[in-house]
Order: sequence, then structure tokens, then C-alpha cells
Amino acid sequence: MAIPTEPIGSIPRSPELLGALAAFRSGELDEAAFADVRSRAVAETVRSLEAAGSPVVTDGEQAKPSFLTYPVDGLPGLSPDGVVLPFADGHQRQLPALASGPFRYRTYAAEYLRAARQHAGVPVKQAVVAPSALSLLYPPAGIDGYPREQFLADLEDEAEKDIRGCLDAGAHVVQLDFEEARLALKLDPSGGVLRDFVELNNRVLARFSEEERARIGVYTGPGADQDSTHSLDVDYAGLLPELFGLTAGNFYLQLASEPDPEKVLSIVAGHLPSGARVFVGVTDPLDPRVETAEEVRDRVLTAARHLPADRLGTCDDAGFAPFADDRSTSRETAFAKIRARVEGTALAAAELGL
Repeated sequence: MAIPTEPIGSIPRSPELLGALAAFRSGELDEAAFADVRSRAVAETVRSLEAAGSPVVTDGEQAKPSFLTYPVDGLPGLSPDGVVLPFADGHQRQLPALASGPFRYRTYAAEYLRAARQHAGVPVKQAVVAPSALSLLYPPAGIDGYPREQFLADLEDEAEKDIRGCLDAGAHVVQLDFEEARLALKLDPSGGVLRDFVELNNRVLARFSEEERARIGVYTGPGADQDSTHSLDVDYAGLLPELFGLTAGNFYLQLASEPDPEKVLSIVAGHLPSGARVFVGVTDPLDPRVETAEEVRDRVLTAARHLPADRLGTCDDAGFAPFADDRSTSRETAFAKIRARVEGTALAAAELGL
């Protein structure tokens, strides 16, 4: 497409898959049977994305317990009392905490990518959790015999392995989910935590060549879970200058649900690194109403008034079910919004003469 368009990642899981996940975790379903259900869910999701016209697809994160915890799901040496993520509607998500070292991933995202590519006739992107998010697993009180410095060194090695595995397995692009960026400013308005996060992520990105970083992107947003956010009240103005200090080739930004998108776009235009492309959100997964293609077109045209068309792409504001148990959006609504995004982006490109 003249203006590229990509999904962010997750698609709501089917009732069959959610039922199988519960049965597997309770011991009522064995690994082989669960793998069969999971494989069918991935195949159906990829086919549905292609049927919606998506020129780039994902596995819909069908096999992930969440975008955040997939590397450590089932890992020994964790306790359940980690960092709490509070959402605006009052519900919470709680991370596990590392109880012992050394830190290693149990699952690498290339596993999901290879499964999706078996069914895809178009390029496949792969989302991975940013190392900054996993840095939250280390407890504030520390771990005897395993200092934080060693944990961070191990985390950087594992994050590099996760990203490189996806690049080597043929990912169209690898997207670092950096959703904690905006939340960091809410928890620490001074910006110190955010700067530490950016520095950590950049240390990992520095391990890749310029050509490889052109295939690495960073997503950020205010959270999306059960139709609620955790940091939409935080002004993008404090985040974007720091965010664009990341040495990635692509940036994916929530924008459709912003109260003042023109203000955000003007900040983007002033700070977007040379050579980088920004994908702006043009559909809102938290809004049950499906946008029309014409609404999407107008949002793209607004962005094109601030940004050169050759540095512009479109995406959804967030994944549609970043946590596996999120049933707030139906699969039908998700695919309808994706179709509107694809069609509206094409309408905008035509109007721009691209």
C-alpha cells in the first residue's frame, strides 16, 4: 500500500481457545490437545486478517497469556506479588516478581512467528515485550546473591535473543511493546523512570545493525484492557521527545482516542527521528463503535498535514485483547475495525495522489 498499515498485535481469543486454556491450566486438557486448539486459532486468525484486507498480519497473540508475560509464563522462580498496574475503571493487573536468578526466558516470540507464517500469504510482524517492562520483575528489596546489575545484563541478553530470533525467522518487522512508557510518567512525573526505561531499551537496540533496526519498531499507548486505560491522562508532550530517542526504525502511536490529535501530531513532527516512520492509530479498540472507512481517511489526512506521506503509516490504537482473558471486544468487531483501517488508509492515499 502507498501508506503502509499494520495491526498492533492481539485479537480477541475465541471461546473455544479460552475454554481450552482454562482446561489446560486446570489439568483437564493435555499439552497436545491444547496445542491443536491453539494452532486452529492461529490459522483462523491469520485467515481472517487476510480476509479483512490486512497487508501485514500477526498471529493475533492467540497463544500468549498476555503481551507482557509470555516470556516467563510457567517459569519457576517467580512469586505472584509483583508490580500492580492500576486501570482507570478500578481493575488491576499484577505482574509476577522474580524470586531467584539467573533470569532466563521460558518462551521466545519466534515460536509464535513460525506458527503464524505457516498459514500466512502476506508478511507477518511479531510483537515482543520491551525489556523495560520485564525490568519491573526485579523486586525492590533485591535478591540475595543476584544483584540488579546482573539481572539487567541477563535481561538484555534475553531480550536481544527474543528480537533476533524473530528477525532470523523472517519477521516483516519486530515490534517492541513499550506500553509502560506513558505509565512511567504517571508514576514518576520527573521523568527519571522513563529515561531509565529508554536507556535500557536503547542498550538492547544498540546490539543490532542499522539495517536490522529498520525492521524494529516501538509501540506505545496508555494501556488497553477491558475497555480501560492506565495513563490516558498523561500528556503525550512529556513522553514523545524521550520516546523518539529510541533508535528504532518505526514507531506505533495510539492517537485515535486522543482528545487533541493535532497537538500530538505537531509534537511528532518536531521530534520524529530522521529516517523513521510513524504509524498513527486511526481506530480505537476501546470504543465499541466501528469506525467508517471515511472517518479513518479523514484521520489519515489530518496526520498527513503534519507529516510527510513517505514517513507515515497507520495502525490500531492498541491490540484488541492484550491479556488473554479480555473479552470486552468481540472478534467480529476487531476484524470490522481492521477492515475500516485498511480501506480508510487506501482512501487517504488515493486522495493524496499516492
